Amino acid sequence: MAGTLTFGVVDQSPLREGGTAADALSESVMLAQAAEAAGYSRYWVAEHHNAGSWAGTSPELLIGQIAAGTSRIRVGSGGVMLSHYSSLKVAEQFRVLDAFYPGRIDLGIGRAPGSDQVTAAALVYPRPRANIDTYAPQVMDLLGFLDGTFKDDHPFLGVKAFAGPVPETTPEVWLLGSSDFSARLAGVLGLPFAFADFFGNVPHGPIVADLYRKEFRPSSYLDVPKLSVAVQVICAPTQEEAIFLGGSRNINKLGVRPGQPPRRGLISPEAAAEYPLNDDERRQLESLKIGYIDGDPAQVRERLLEVAEEYGADEVGIVSNCYAIAARIRSYELIAKALGIVG
Repeated sequence: MAGTLTFGVVDQSPLREGGTAADALSESVMLAQAAEAAGYSRYWVAEHHNAGSWAGTSPELLIGQIAAGTSRIRVGSGGVMLSHYSSLKVAEQFRVLDAFYPGRIDLGIGRAPGSDQVTAAALVYPRPRANIDTYAPQVMDLLGFLDGTFKDDHPFLGVKAFAGPVPETTPEVWLLGSSDFSARLAGVLGLPFAFADFFGNVPHGPIVADLYRKEFRPSSYLDVPKLSVAVQVICAPTQEEAIFLGGSRNINKLGVRPGQPPRRGLISPEAAAEYPLNDDERRQLESLKIGYIDGDPAQVRERLLEVAEEYGADEVGIVSNCYAIAARIRSYELIAKALGIVG
């Protein structure tokens, strides 16, 4: 493996067309076991709500299942959408996970809705919808609950997310984002930051990474900045096959045409290859694919190391969404081998 760069997995728990949430969630556990065997350092699961193609509505529950089915790999959220929830409750959930699996739990938090606007409203109902002004205080409260430390004038002084003495280990808190807001906040609080490059064509990413480093202040959590970048990747024995497999992801990324029923899962790569695209959809896909890495092992290795250098990243999180779980597992195994990761 090149230098001190490490590699992790970011799993969105994709559904196949005609498949079930139970299939997708079981496959997340299976993929985590394969990732651990291949030598990846982390396994993060995403949060989506009322989404036809993603099964991970409750990352904290899925983390517990994955941690129980593995033994070494760090397991965490990529991420919990904190704006929907009580900071205390989130802290309690992750303190319980850390009690069962000490030193292995990551708490990645974000402020995106992870859903449509109506679903986001349902998640907080009957409370008012969260807004950007409440997010930073929520993050600081979360840290206070996790550590049992608040300033003397804090209204929740004495409230903590664990019973008894301070535990020896604590969940590792990361801020997640795709813009400068979370990067600045992570820097000011001295927390690690993960940038979501996997959304597609995001040329501003390295600029946001530099901003995080400039804003970073040493803290009790970190002495120096710690940056991860999550990238959309599919690896196969040939570039032609990788591009073919990526068709399922690409068509899903297009969303749903007006007047059409919601899409329920990733279609097969064969169906994706035959999918009739209009000119606007072709342009949209070409724009998105600029940020994707689909290729053979040598091509993927070269591009992953380039992306890590562009970001100045300490870690790369790999997102691989394919129709078949066998193709996903093979992709991660080929990447690990190409990078020289040791299981």
